[in-house]
Amino acid sequence: MKFASYWHETAPAFTGGTAAPVSGHYDVAVIGAGFTGLGAARKLARAGRRVIVLEARQVGFGASGRNGGHVNNGTAHSFLHAKGKFGEEKAKAMYRAFDQGIETIERIIAEEGIACDFRRSGKLKLAAKPAHYDSLAQNYAAVHAEVDCETELLSRADLAREIGSDAFHGGLLMKKSAMMHMGRFVVGLAEAAAGRGAEIHENTPVTSRRQVEKGWELTTPEGKVTADKVFLATGAYTTSAFNYFRRRIVPVGAFLLATRPLTSAELTATMPGNRTCVTTLNVGNFFRVAPDNRLIFGGRPRFSARSDKKSDAKSGAILQAALAGIFPQLAGIEVDYCWGGLVDMTKDRFPRAGQADGVYFSMGYSGHGAQLATHMGEIMADMMTDRINRNPWADLAWDAIPGHFGPPWFLPLVGAYYKLLDRVQ
Repeated sequence: MKFASYWHETAPAFTGGTAAPVSGHYDVAVIGAGFTGLGAARKLARAGRRVIVLEARQVGFGASGRNGGHVNNGTAHSFLHAKGKFGEEKAKAMYRAFDQGIETIERIIAEEGIACDFRRSGKLKLAAKPAHYDSLAQNYAAVHAEVDCETELLSRADLAREIGSDAFHGGLLMKKSAMMHMGRFVVGLAEAAAGRGAEIHENTPVTSRRQVEKGWELTTPEGKVTADKVFLATGAYTTSAFNYFRRRIVPVGAFLLATRPLTSAELTATMPGNRTCVTTLNVGNFFRVAPDNRLIFGGRPRFSARSDKKSDAKSGAILQAALAGIFPQLAGIEVDYCWGGLVDMTKDRFPRAGQADGVYFSMGYSGHGAQLATHMGEIMADMMTDRINRNPWADLAWDAIPGHFGPPWFLPLVGAYYKLLDRVQ
C-alpha cells in the first residue's frame, strides 16, 4: 500500500513551471496553485494581465489533489436550510453556483483539451437512517420544484439498481453531478494557465508580505515580488502570513483509500449505477469508482488537522472497517493507496470570497470545493479586472472563530459532538 494520493500518483508531471528566482512586478500575484488559484491565473492571463502564481509545494498538492474525485452540484447544506437562512433568491444563487461550477470545468476541459475522464455521472445522497430519508424527501420537494428539476427521489427498493448495499433507506439522485480524475485536471489546468502566459513557481511559499507604494511586496525563499493585487487561494493550507484568514478557517482532515481494481463481477455487485455517492451522516462516507475501476472510499474517520503517514494509516484502518460495513462483499479487499488532506471548513460551512485584509480571496469550500473552486477563480479574476461581480458569497458576514488562533485545538470536541448527533438523530 502506498501512502500517497491516487490522483497524484496517476497524473502526468507538470512541465510548465518557471524556474527560480522570483522577482519583478506583476498585475496580480496568485498564492496557491490549486483549482481556485489556477482558474484565476488562466483567466487573468487570457485577459492580458501579468500574473505570477506562488505555490508552496507542487501544483495540486493540497485539497485539489487529495479529494474524493466528486464534482457534485447542490450546496453542502440542504436547500431548505439555505433558504431559511438567506432567503429564496440568495439560496437559489448559491445552489446554481455549483451548477455553474461544473459547467465551467466542462467548458475549460473542452477549450484546453484536458484528458481527465470527466463524466456527468450523477450523485446519490444516501439516507443512512429512515429519518434521514424523510429529510431528503422534504428537501427534494423544494429543490425539484424551485431550483433543479433534474433530481429524483429514490426509495430503498430503487437503490438496488444503483448500489450493492443494504445499508441505506433510499436516496436523492442529483443528475447534473459529475466525476473526473482530479490529478489530471489540475495538471491540465496548470499547463493551460502557463500556456496562456501565467508564471507558475512551485516550491515557493510566501513567508511574509508588506504593503508598498504600489500594492504588495511578497517575500519567498526564492526572492521578492511586488504586485498591484494579491489573490489568496490557499484554503486549509493558509499560513500565519495571512492570519486574518487562519482565524476564520478550520483545517479538518479528510482521508481516503483506493482499492485494487475491481473485477467486472465486483463492479456489478458493488456500484452498478457508477455514480458519486455520499451518505447523510455528519461523520459519514463518500465513494465512487475510479477510471481504472478501483473503489475510492473516503470520509472523516478522525477529526484531526494532521495528514501524514502515521495519521493516514490510522484513518485508513477505520475507513477499511467502514467500507466492509457498507459493502460486506469487499471486506478485506487489498488497498493500493491511502492518503489524507485538509479541508477548509468555515463555522457555518458556507464558502467565503471577496476582499479582506488587503487581498482578494476565495476559500472555505468546506469539502465541496472540487466543483466550485475553478469557477470561483474565474469569478475573482473578473472582480480583479473590474469586469463584473458575480460573487454568490458576497456580503456574507465572516467573523473570526473565538479562541482559534492557529492550530485547531478544538477539533476532537467537534468530532465528538458530530458523532453524538449521528447516534441520536
